[in-house]
Amino acid sequence: MVLRLSTLFLRTLREDPVDAEVASHKLLVRAGYIRRAAPGIYSWLPLGLRVLGKVERIIREEMDAIGAQEVHFPALLPKEPYEATNRWTEYGEGIFRLKDRKDADYLLAPTHEEMFTLLVKDLYSSYKDLPVCLYQIQTKYRDEARPRAGLLRGREFIMKDSYSFDIDDAGLDASYAAHRAAYLRIFERLGLAVVPVKATAGAMGGSRSEEFLHPTEVGEDTFVRSPGGYAANVEAVATVVPAEIDYTGAPPAEVKDTPDTPTIETLVAAANQLAPRADRPWTAADTLKNVVLAVDLPTGERQVVVIAVPGDRAVDLKRVEANIGAHLPVAGEIGVEAAGEEDLKRHPGLVRGYIGPGESVDAAVLGTTGKTGLLYLVDPRVVSGTSWITGANVDGKHVFGLVAGRDFGWDGVIEATEVRAGDPAPDGSGPLEAARGIEMGHIFQLGRKYAEALGLQVLDANGKLTTVTMGSYGVGVTRAVAALAESYHDEKGLAWPRSVAPADVHVVATGRGDEIFAAAAKLSEDLEAAGLEVIYDDRPKVSPGVKFSDAELLGVPTIVVVGRGLADGVVEVKDRTTGQAENVALDAAAAHVAALAGK
Repeated sequence: MVLRLSTLFLRTLREDPVDAEVASHKLLVRAGYIRRAAPGIYSWLPLGLRVLGKVERIIREEMDAIGAQEVHFPALLPKEPYEATNRWTEYGEGIFRLKDRKDADYLLAPTHEEMFTLLVKDLYSSYKDLPVCLYQIQTKYRDEARPRAGLLRGREFIMKDSYSFDIDDAGLDASYAAHRAAYLRIFERLGLAVVPVKATAGAMGGSRSEEFLHPTEVGEDTFVRSPGGYAANVEAVATVVPAEIDYTGAPPAEVKDTPDTPTIETLVAAANQLAPRADRPWTAADTLKNVVLAVDLPTGERQVVVIAVPGDRAVDLKRVEANIGAHLPVAGEIGVEAAGEEDLKRHPGLVRGYIGPGESVDAAVLGTTGKTGLLYLVDPRVVSGTSWITGANVDGKHVFGLVAGRDFGWDGVIEATEVRAGDPAPDGSGPLEAARGIEMGHIFQLGRKYAEALGLQVLDANGKLTTVTMGSYGVGVTRAVAALAESYHDEKGLAWPRSVAPADVHVVATGRGDEIFAAAAKLSEDLEAAGLEVIYDDRPKVSPGVKFSDAELLGVPTIVVVGRGLADGVVEVKDRTTGQAENVALDAAAAHVAALAGK
């Protein structure tokens, strides 16, 4: 049915919404696709639902093509399954919790691993039932502390999540490969360029993990890639570890007075004055910076951790969050920030500006033999035999020549520092370059984490119980709409790719004569009969300028203007993206536009 703007539930805006920071947020609101209901929560209007539905249709078609079957779970879920996997606690403040009138605990689902696992456990009991893959397109809820950028990071959003269930790891590998290929087809059909990158599993657990990132400057994720094809989220980049050094002949460490040197810059200046070297001057890379961080655990506890990194490197808190879980006593989502005054007061042994792994040459206060009880982690570049200038844990004093492995130890190694452009790729494929992107999809080899927690076992070919292995695969559906708006717009408005546009053609009647509106109405009906989706601007008392502005703002791929040319028997057919226009005979216009749309 032709959508007539005179009756369509739509109001376009000339000004950007005051809370909008990115183009997709501004344009989707201005063009009447969405409306803000609360921070991070949006209502979908008729045109927005049409785009959303087309994104969902493409996803469904590709999921069905690999044999996945669609189900639909409730968004309101009981506490018990999430307690069994410990995620009721692990999610911390990141989920919406509520109670019913009987005081029973529920949550608004942030994700549905538990429900999928329990459903398969309830219905399947034999290896003959496997493999099976189930998916849903469902609303999810996460209590984002700072919802921003419209649909790119909301508190309520729609995801496609699917789960594979296999009898063994070989089956999981096949399911993972099928999903990976399906995702590449989905994004190609949507018109979204993506880069598959190695990623960390985070709170999801499991082994292999990849993200599909859409490169854009407004993306919240930073990733790196090399000329040789390596690509990874910065959280997942592995440092090229230097070889250990034989420290047999290394001179003993020496404590030196270094007053007024609480920063790396002042320390390097003092080192070059106090202990100049003949071969080269001291640099920040020769210093060991001990960074004190506070970690908020899912249990509500706050733990202080010290991380040692070369002084020329900054700590990347996102990398810390992604990698510190392996060193903590509890699993789950955590928060990491620089330690504050109250944190430092609880540990008086840490002397700000002069923190180091030893209070003297041979008396460690951090690390495996530490007296502080603090977790002490080091950057992978801190290998046995490396020599450092670092704090002596005494105000105004540093240790020169403190040798790793000889003079101090550590509790673990962590990827925590910033990844720089020019750093070597871990696979030897060349120097890394950095870019930003929006995470459009994420796939995980979950393994048996959730199956073990919830008792999902089946009888194998020998009649013995075996735990099922699982994969998890997500696509951000509402986020895809935002990413498309980010990629397909210009200074005039949206310019949707045809695969997801709310209509194929936007007919504009401009002029005051009844014959113009009659011709435009007839053309709209002919276009609709040819299998096209049509928006018809039939508003009688709206100026041509406003109509043209609205057509460009709404972003339908083809605009047909019925106006002054009608006297010569022609209409103007304009490509929204390129701006190219041509006059086409009115009686041939329907067939011409249908051909443009591939009908």
